[in-house]
Amino acid sequence: METPRQKADSFLRVAADFKLGNLPTEQRHPKTHALADLSRNDPAAALRILKEIDVSVISGVMAREAELARLEDAIRDTLKNGGRIFFYGCGATGRLSMSIEYAWRYMHKGRPADADRVLGFMSGGDLALVHSIENFEDHPAFGARQVREIGFREGDLLVSTTEGGETPSVIGATEEAAKISRRKPWFLYCNPDELLRAQVERSRRVLDNPGIEKICLFVGPMSLSGSTRLQASTALMLGAGSALLRAAGTGIASPRLVDLLSFVREMDFSFLVPFLEEESRIYAEGGYVLYETDEHGITILTDTTERAPTFSLLGFENQSNPARVPSLSYLRLPLANTPLEAWKAILLRDPITLEWDELKTVAGRERLLGFDFSAAALAQREKLVAPQRLHRFLIERNGRELRFELENHRHRVNIHGLHPLFEHLFLKIALNMHSTLLMGRFGRFESNVMTWVKPSNNKLIDRSIRYVEFLLGPSAGFSYEQICYQLFEEAEKMQPSESVVLRTVAALKALP
Repeated sequence: METPRQKADSFLRVAADFKLGNLPTEQRHPKTHALADLSRNDPAAALRILKEIDVSVISGVMAREAELARLEDAIRDTLKNGGRIFFYGCGATGRLSMSIEYAWRYMHKGRPADADRVLGFMSGGDLALVHSIENFEDHPAFGARQVREIGFREGDLLVSTTEGGETPSVIGATEEAAKISRRKPWFLYCNPDELLRAQVERSRRVLDNPGIEKICLFVGPMSLSGSTRLQASTALMLGAGSALLRAAGTGIASPRLVDLLSFVREMDFSFLVPFLEEESRIYAEGGYVLYETDEHGITILTDTTERAPTFSLLGFENQSNPARVPSLSYLRLPLANTPLEAWKAILLRDPITLEWDELKTVAGRERLLGFDFSAAALAQREKLVAPQRLHRFLIERNGRELRFELENHRHRVNIHGLHPLFEHLFLKIALNMHSTLLMGRFGRFESNVMTWVKPSNNKLIDRSIRYVEFLLGPSAGFSYEQICYQLFEEAEKMQPSESVVLRTVAALKALP
């Protein structure tokens, strides 16, 4: 087994390929330097700032509608000629790829032949929707293998999404698709071409490849630094999803970006304040939350899943693990009677897993079905968290309204006339705001810096080192390499309830 120093040496040998601090998606947003303080003392003001940033993101995507029209034409031509559309991403962009597929399938209920013409998949398979597959994204060959095994063929079209424009597994998948199909794959990302070309060789390889089509949906820094599950994934889901649903008849009016812009601009997100105050109170008192829904499972699951690696929380417990420890929140679909039924309701199809010899224990079907989001989750969770109390948070469509209910707090949002894709995007935006400020109240970031990030792949190791540098200040005098060695030492000794970034800062400050 490798020592911490050997692990650090292994990272440092490739670190130049993952030093991404100069990319806008990794930098601090100038409007959110007080975000942690506002989350605790004036959450309504924090929500106004987050709304302003999200409105600018939607406007930014609208400014690129001419480029997105090219993608729309490519999708339309593929479908017209019998091909299929595949969406692929990693982490947040993998989950948005599956959300786009969900919207497509929802609008093609009762027409399975049409529904099956679009497929979203992600690095690590469907299980990565609920649990990160560590280090998977660092391997281009894994992405390429997934494209081959998913059944991608010569007349199909791949739309790849990567927030930073540099994710190795997504690049591997895109390059493999360019070899398989006569249709050029599309590569959507959120950092400027000139920076990617200058700093990341693998990105430069894609940008300079004439066999790959590219669209940059630049949206600037994230409201929480580096948290690309926020604005970057919103932009990519909006751009790629609207292009798909405008390209093919669905029996529902095509999505107009201006409609979502108007809806979000007019929304008073302060309705979230009592919910985030209540959920943070529940956690502070040692309680747990069970989110419940029927038709919004994929969107709720995405947000609650992404809290774990972003803020070093325990991931969802697996029922097949006798030593399981409860996560702070979980998901339940009351109408599903079995784990498989719940997964089918979340995806609107059978789950797709990786049965590779080297990964099936972490990404295979048996483990996936151990994540039981069926009606049985209520009794399972109550037993697991006892004697602590389990609190149920309902988010559900009720006629023309989307209703939110937690304890004595209730709110209704009128969604009449909102396109199904935009309904999920609105909920994504609202939940992203809610969970970000919730974690601020929980002390899981400082200023707008993710000080509790979990360094589970090379990009996140670099991010952790940079955050240690930030917290130490420019006069501390520690090199990147020194911080890296200390980070790996602390990662070996830390408890699950600790932050490796904060431990590393404390350890370096204590050095003579």
